[in-house]
Amino acid sequence: MQLFLEALKEVKWDQDVIRLFHGRGRRYDGCEHICLDWFNPVLLLTSFKPLIDEERGVVIDAITSRWQELMPTDPLNLVYQYRSGGQTHTECITGSVPEPHIVTENGARFQVHLLKGQNHGLFLDMSQGRQWVREQANGKKVLNLFAYTCGFSVAALQGGATDVVNMDMSKGALAIGKQNHLLNGFQTGAKFLGHDIFKSWGKLTKLGPYDLIIADPPSNQKGSFVATKDYARLLKRLPELLKEGGDLLLCLNAPELGIDFLKDQVKEYSPNLVFNEQIDNPEAFVDIDPDKALKVLRYR
Repeated sequence: MQLFLEALKEVKWDQDVIRLFHGRGRRYDGCEHICLDWFNPVLLLTSFKPLIDEERGVVIDAITSRWQELMPTDPLNLVYQYRSGGQTHTECITGSVPEPHIVTENGARFQVHLLKGQNHGLFLDMSQGRQWVREQANGKKVLNLFAYTCGFSVAALQGGATDVVNMDMSKGALAIGKQNHLLNGFQTGAKFLGHDIFKSWGKLTKLGPYDLIIADPPSNQKGSFVATKDYARLLKRLPELLKEGGDLLLCLNAPELGIDFLKDQVKEYSPNLVFNEQIDNPEAFVDIDPDKALKVLRYR
């Protein structure tokens, strides 16, 4: 825990959302269970194992001290979340959380919900992927699969995409995605389809072909997608939806599956695709073993 306390003395934040401390990257011995995020105006402390009362008190005191150094005239808003074995306990330690809670990232606005569940509405480790899409989307028709709250879609439209099709089984997530589009001034240009992707190839084909396809599935979600068996199903069909020369962005966030797993899946089930590049993760999410971090691969 001492390394977290030392690192905390150097953290800084501004208006944009950001990960401030990434213990999960295992660069800080003894702190692998701790992460700290800034969702302006709230700090989110996440622990993946129980913090005993004394340890929790030391951590909260250190966060409070750093806050007072950087934001002496503003009240501290601090949320603590403990995750273990699929269970989540979340509480607001001090201050409050705005409702609605709107944050910014690279000029885009998103609605988040820190007090509900493990997924907060915006995956911070994917910020570079969203930026890449923003830079590449001009004049393109985009398919955003496993769209969640449609961060990629907002980025694509900001970058000049002509049309975006968002598909996700969760109609609740897509409803937030619609709000995210309105927050950024996009009343048109995007479609929102609450369907099972594997049962919707006909609809996707009819709406295509696409210049850019993004696939960012969950790694192990029963009833939706399990990477070890379902990435193969996906890759058998995706190339037929791409225009000639189109781009495919494949994402995998499963520590137990390395980059070779995804490359081998492409080689076996979509042999005509050509690997182009790997999109870097944000510096804040550096892992001592890149294979355990988020993988974002571009194919053509």
